[in-house]
Amino acid sequence: MAEAPEAPAQARKGTPVYKRILDLFEAEGIKTLFGIPDPNFVHLFLEAESRGWTVVSPHHEASAGHMAAAAARITGKPALCIGTLGPGMANMMPAIQCAKVENDPVIFMGGQRARITERRVRRGRIQFVRQEPMIEDSVKFSSSIEYADQTDEIVREAIRVAMSGTPGPAYIEYPAHVILEELDLPPVLPPHRYRLTMQGADGDRIAEAAEIIRSAKNPVLLVGHGVHTSKSGAAVRELAELMQCPVIQTSGGTSFIEGIEDRTFPYGFSEASIDAVVESDCCVALATELGEPSHYGRWRHWVDNEANRKWIYVQQDPTAIGVNRPIDVPLVGDVRAVVPQLVRALKDSPREPSAKLAAYIEQDAQQLVDLAEDAAGKPDGSTAKMHTSQFVTEATKAFPKDGILIRDGGATVIFQWTYSQAKPHDVIWNQNYGHIGTGLPYATGAMLADQAETGKQRPGMLITSDSSFLFHIGELEVAVRKNLPLVIVVGVDFQWGLEVGVYKRTFGKGTKETGVHWSDKVRFDKIAEGFGAAGDYVEKAADIGPAIQRAYERGGCTVIHVPIDPAANSEEMPNYSEFRTWYAEGTQ
Repeated sequence: MAEAPEAPAQARKGTPVYKRILDLFEAEGIKTLFGIPDPNFVHLFLEAESRGWTVVSPHHEASAGHMAAAAARITGKPALCIGTLGPGMANMMPAIQCAKVENDPVIFMGGQRARITERRVRRGRIQFVRQEPMIEDSVKFSSSIEYADQTDEIVREAIRVAMSGTPGPAYIEYPAHVILEELDLPPVLPPHRYRLTMQGADGDRIAEAAEIIRSAKNPVLLVGHGVHTSKSGAAVRELAELMQCPVIQTSGGTSFIEGIEDRTFPYGFSEASIDAVVESDCCVALATELGEPSHYGRWRHWVDNEANRKWIYVQQDPTAIGVNRPIDVPLVGDVRAVVPQLVRALKDSPREPSAKLAAYIEQDAQQLVDLAEDAAGKPDGSTAKMHTSQFVTEATKAFPKDGILIRDGGATVIFQWTYSQAKPHDVIWNQNYGHIGTGLPYATGAMLADQAETGKQRPGMLITSDSSFLFHIGELEVAVRKNLPLVIVVGVDFQWGLEVGVYKRTFGKGTKETGVHWSDKVRFDKIAEGFGAAGDYVEKAADIGPAIQRAYERGGCTVIHVPIDPAANSEEMPNYSEFRTWYAEGTQ
């Protein structure tokens, strides 16, 4: 469809730089702003709130960055986060680095002293450090608005680079001397006028891919994290229904697509996924880096039948083609545009269902039943501390159908990969970087951005562990302040579970485990009450579901403290051998 003609550009007289910055981000559909304002940003914060933006000030700048990352994932748009000069930006560095590794298109804006102050030959300057050298290696683009009339070009370049190729963060420095300068500029441009959007793939390659799919006997769709963050689920569902094949989730792409949940299997942690991969003769990989957790698509489960398997790779970044494995048909473009191209190419010739699709669906459904029964046979907290499999099974059974699931932690997340009984459509967690402690900021950021985007408030569930929850526990105040319907289920064993397991596997049981145990006096339900949230203490597995139900009925934020068995959490992680293969092809 042709673009509607635009009205003649009318110059806006005397627009302050801070208002122009908001205009540029509004053109991208951004409606949320995260950060703790300093003198550089108080004008911008007031203006954003007056425009109806959701403005969120957390209690730590790293939390602000994680919130923005979750906002980008849940909306499919870039996100905006600001940090105060000096210590604020230093605090934000973990979130910036995390966004880089997690491919989150967050635009970080940092306040800075006026350039005339920065360039003086002085000692003992207050709250000052040169920020760009500290940040530039952790972002895709870094620049500074030195002059007011650079505002448009720098903001647009930051968004352009952040959203192109493999997405990632950008940094814009905002020196104090430009805050209130005014500009006479035309209206802002829509995204498609200044950057490439909805890039489609080459038509000949689409035809070639369609022919391979039609000819395949056992094709699979390998669905990556980018399918969720680009909000391409509906189009991928249509493609999966035309291909009539299994859908394999990468470990980063664990959000289930509505309507095809039963044929979607987690790679490596579902027996059906392994069988489908081994027997596949065509793999259509969508919006994934084909990284270590997928064994680069060329070893472990992929080895069998490799000689007969064709690879079709939908990837926005052309430099990623052929890096981790050879590709037969590269489809370079935005998954939002390329998947509909494939749908159109296959529309008139849909495949018959793959011979074993029904068997895979039945196999996976039975595995979930078997896992729930297996968990039910473990200690439930009645006579001995609860097994982590019971904790995960009962919590995920109670997950609300329309909710947002957030994961955090080490050992408890490994249990979730195997024992989860839920098939959520929105999952937020930190896969590539393994940065624990992101859970509560991710939860608040995703829920608030989703509400700003849709106008609806959806329930959230954070399943986490005690060590991870303590990282940013201060953000409970944000969940309470914003009255979020967030239930936080905390598995508590008073230790770093994965690291305890490392000690045991390295030195054997009974050795000293230095630095991985902490006080058993902490009560997270009581901490929650201190922040104004509700708290619940649950020792028996059968009581977890009812506690979660009560929490949602009550509304607001609830923290449920669940004691779990430290030995089981560190020694009995399911499929741990599979997880270990993620690291450097089986080695550290």
